[in-house]
Amino acid sequence: MKKYDVGFAVAGSVMSMIFFMLVNYLTSSQYPWFIYPSILLLLWPIGLYSRKNGNYKLLSIIYSLFIIVLIIAENIFYSPNYAWSLYAVYPILWWPILVFLGKKAKTIRVALIGSLSMILYYSILNAFLSPGYLWFIYPTFVVLWWPLSVFHARKKTYYKFSIHASILLITFFICVNIISSPHTIWAVYPIFCVLWWPLSMYYFVYNRRVEE
Repeated sequence: MKKYDVGFAVAGSVMSMIFFMLVNYLTSSQYPWFIYPSILLLLWPIGLYSRKNGNYKLLSIIYSLFIIVLIIAENIFYSPNYAWSLYAVYPILWWPILVFLGKKAKTIRVALIGSLSMILYYSILNAFLSPGYLWFIYPTFVVLWWPLSVFHARKKTYYKFSIHASILLITFFICVNIISSPHTIWAVYPIFCVLWWPLSMYYFVYNRRVEE
């Protein structure tokens, strides 16, 4: 049966796509919703083929291209006045990039290049597409966890990680408070909760090891 897995997936995908096209045409021809299940069905035989041959690089390229094409098509057809697809395209491109890098993808150098490039990318989008609000701080906060986690995981410095991560969290809350609602000081509440992380790590883990 395994010899025919890919052929079965291709035949099943084609038959299902034809079925969805007919249902779409007969029930709601004004909106081509069959495109969405059809794309998922196309990914089925491609995924089986790549897994069977161990070609995960090909899988990452095809899957990421499918997703990017779908997002751009949605943007062009339904909301052409605003290029929102640009927000999603660059992070998706990092999927095949990391797959091609292999073991090098786990290095701190790649993490720094990836995170800094994303920060620059979203900063430019923020400046040109929606300069009214500094929303780039949110993806910046997310991607900074990448090099921070890789660095401390390789060094196995988990207590220092809790300190540096807490500083990142506190900085993020302060920035959001200043940018979003400068007249209401609410950042102190989550900051108080965040401080318990390094404190608990110190008293229940690090300090105990020092005493032993």
